[in-house]
Amino acid sequence: MSFNEINAVENFVIHTMTGVNLNETNMAHEAQARYGAHWEYVPATALQREITEVLVETEVKKALVRLNPEIAAQPERADEVIYKLRSILLSVNSTGLVRANEEFAEWLKGNKTMPFGKNYAHVTVNLIDFKHIENNTFQLVNQFSIRNRETKRPDIVLFVNGFPLVVGEAKTAVRPAVSWLDGAADIHDGYENSVPELFVPNVFSFATEGKELYYGAVRTPLEFWAAWRVDDDENLSKMMGLGNVEKELKQLLSPWTLLDILYNFTTYTTNKKRQRTKIVCRYQQYEGANLIVERVLQNRIKRGLIWHFQGSGKSLLMLFAAQKLRKMPELKSPTVMIVVDRVDLDSQTQNVFKEAQNVMPTEDISTMNSYLENDSRYIIITTIFKFKEAKPNINLRENIIVMVDEAHRTQEGDLGQRMRAALPNAFFFGLTGTPINRSDHNTFWTFGAEEDTNGYMSRYSFEDALRDNTILPLHFEPRLLDIHIDKNSVDEQFAELSNSLDEDAKITLTKKAAKMLEFLKSPERIALVCQDIAQHYQEKVEPQGFKAMIVTPDREACHLYKQELGKYFPDSASAVVISTSGKGDDELKRLYSRTKDEQEKLIEKYNNPDSELKFLIVTAKLLTGFDSPILQTMYLDKSLKDHTLLQAICRTNRKFPNKTFGRIVDYFGVFDDAAKALEFDEDAMKKVITNLNSLIDELPKVMENNLSHFVGVDRTVEGFDGLQAAQEAIGTNEKRDAFAADYRQLSNIWESLSPDPALEPYREDYKWLSNVYQSVKPSGPDSLGKLLWLSLGAQTKKIMYDNIHAEGIHTDMEEVVLDETTVASLMANKDPKAAKRMEKELIKRFKKYSNIPKFVELSKRLEELRAKAEAGLISSIEFIKELCQIARETVQAEKQEEKIEVRKTGKEALTELFLELRTEDTPAVVGRIVADIDEIVKIVRFPGWQTTNAGEREVQKALRKTLLKYKLHKEEALFAKAYLYIKEYY
Repeated sequence: MSFNEINAVENFVIHTMTGVNLNETNMAHEAQARYGAHWEYVPATALQREITEVLVETEVKKALVRLNPEIAAQPERADEVIYKLRSILLSVNSTGLVRANEEFAEWLKGNKTMPFGKNYAHVTVNLIDFKHIENNTFQLVNQFSIRNRETKRPDIVLFVNGFPLVVGEAKTAVRPAVSWLDGAADIHDGYENSVPELFVPNVFSFATEGKELYYGAVRTPLEFWAAWRVDDDENLSKMMGLGNVEKELKQLLSPWTLLDILYNFTTYTTNKKRQRTKIVCRYQQYEGANLIVERVLQNRIKRGLIWHFQGSGKSLLMLFAAQKLRKMPELKSPTVMIVVDRVDLDSQTQNVFKEAQNVMPTEDISTMNSYLENDSRYIIITTIFKFKEAKPNINLRENIIVMVDEAHRTQEGDLGQRMRAALPNAFFFGLTGTPINRSDHNTFWTFGAEEDTNGYMSRYSFEDALRDNTILPLHFEPRLLDIHIDKNSVDEQFAELSNSLDEDAKITLTKKAAKMLEFLKSPERIALVCQDIAQHYQEKVEPQGFKAMIVTPDREACHLYKQELGKYFPDSASAVVISTSGKGDDELKRLYSRTKDEQEKLIEKYNNPDSELKFLIVTAKLLTGFDSPILQTMYLDKSLKDHTLLQAICRTNRKFPNKTFGRIVDYFGVFDDAAKALEFDEDAMKKVITNLNSLIDELPKVMENNLSHFVGVDRTVEGFDGLQAAQEAIGTNEKRDAFAADYRQLSNIWESLSPDPALEPYREDYKWLSNVYQSVKPSGPDSLGKLLWLSLGAQTKKIMYDNIHAEGIHTDMEEVVLDETTVASLMANKDPKAAKRMEKELIKRFKKYSNIPKFVELSKRLEELRAKAEAGLISSIEFIKELCQIARETVQAEKQEEKIEVRKTGKEALTELFLELRTEDTPAVVGRIVADIDEIVKIVRFPGWQTTNAGEREVQKALRKTLLKYKLHKEEALFAKAYLYIKEYY
């Protein structure tokens, strides 16, 4: 038996979750669900529902009666609730899927009421029992058919009390190119658009090919779907395969986890485009938050440390933990405090928490003290600095939970002691994104518990984050080595500050520091650096659509850099963001002072890909807590080390469409010794950032691997024939997938380095390989292998399309349109050249209808007319008159023929055209060309496009682009004829 989705991975999921093996049993399964905290398998055909119904309403009614005494007393009330739920399902087309999902979630979580109480008092309506989950029904259904705009059949749907909370898609594990991403695309691009009602009650969806398990909320872009891991065995967790996916499925889809995520680990927010988005936890957030909750419930250990790498979502972890803690009745309405060490982080944290209930920011010290003195039971967001006037024992309650972000004891100083003295019985949990050195014993003393292995409760490392594609890799690029600083000497001298120097020594050291800054800010040096930044940005960053940050030595340097950068970019392209609250230059305050709202608007503008703002120029602000995925390159001209350096460079590691890495361009020489720059106890930290130039060393081998797929293929043969030979060399799915995997590695290197001169020797080979890759890339929404067959990068497209110009249709071709107007024009003008063209056109038409008697007769008449003319038996005028008469009859005969001829489809017409122009042994290639043209034309066309300049231009552009993919863009006759066919059939 051959493997496919149904008999392999899909059955594996069913067997894992229910114990039922569909390959070994034909037993009839009951539609009646059993209670209990485990999944029961039910065939889709056994559900009591119509194909258009999303809910299994028989189960919904039973749950409403079972979980609500007021409805049990009058069961007809269940129908009133179902009417409300149906209205939300129907609203999806007007309100949007995420908003409908958010409204339905409020019902699922028991946050809605109905007037079912005494004297019509409103009482809570429970759809799910979260306290005693065994009171719910859990049904797993496969091949579930649902019809709306069209009929779709997801592989797996999980129902709780008749509500479809999870949709799953299983793909074959046999073909290497097919992955979880293809299943996720089926859900995200297909089902969510075709049957959006099915996803209104959805908690999350999942996809697997048996090697990895990924999941995502409704409308979550595919690049932000997340892996679910089980880290009970560190070695196993880094492997892929059915054994590992089985563990992950059992945990993610367990009734406890599913309902926990629905109730405590889901939030909604509004993105920068004013669109509503849904967020479900990642597995490290789920683990970390639950460990905090468990420790508080046990009330035995009063502290703990969470070490999750930069960019892994610690703010959301704190939100989920706070939400769950606040909902727990046994904690008797606790106070949760979120403490950060910077104003920037305070703003970011408030943005994350703005959707949560009972959140109170602290604008000043007195407000925070008031909350604590008055025993306020809220989620309080504050900074560590607001504790400087906190009184000892200000609140002695035990159910106060403090979570400190970026928790390093060295940053707290006396403020940390004041905080602990003010809240002596509170729980203290530290969260850090940077590694903890063993030499930094204070950090462990402050937060780490002796009972925790290695001093922390939960760890999510740099390697974990890269493996899960949570963050992007970091590369540094050394620039202008002749102006680098002697950092070792500087560090040694400044280290002396911690020694007991006399006043004279301190004055000497201060002078040295002043000279260092004077050198860094010298006009010649700044001019050189800014000139290089401008060139680098225009060549490597701007073409990709990304933005940059410039880190300078101090606030004055920020101003100087902006002035110099103005020689290369308009003033609106850069903005200085510095602190202006302290003492300092009044002129800088006048130029760059902003209110909190003004700074937020500036950041919003920077995050807009279409805005002209390209650079943020900073020295300290925004180096921590600044989350801007469009930031790809940091130009670093300041001495940073260890925690501060790691926090700064990780501003560039956030994911963004088409972004494959974060880049640090090093002008100061920070990474002259990368190992010392990030000097941590963890050896893995030395791998956090790598020299971009090291990729040059990898290039020859990677290029060799790519070319090895085409041994014997002559790469000097241009056009269609050369491309066809390459395609034949990778003629099977397995060979194409293997090539795609190697090409992806090569493309990543090329996009990272371009336009480095070191690439030039490989340019032609890379261009050839890129053309081959693009020509064999599967097309269409249902094509498989999306993880391997990705879009080409900007630098690659530039190489491929160099010297290619899209031109209009040539109008000087000898093309005759045979209609009454043409015939009348010939009769009036008696043009011999026009008559000759019409004669040729008639011969072509007669060949087309060679089996139809009427056209055979007209063909004979034309041959007789030509014979008379050649023999001199008729004059040229008489020849033209008779020719026009034959042409008129031909036009009429064609009109009659069209009435009985079955009209070709556009694809059929194009296929005929291409087969005429190619040999008979290339049908597969022709099929791909035609399919690509058919698909792209259907996308760009619109009703009446043939009558508008814009419509014709878009279709011509699409056709030219597709022909370019197959190296047919220089075939002007083919382009012209194909366009005429498209104009007629589309």
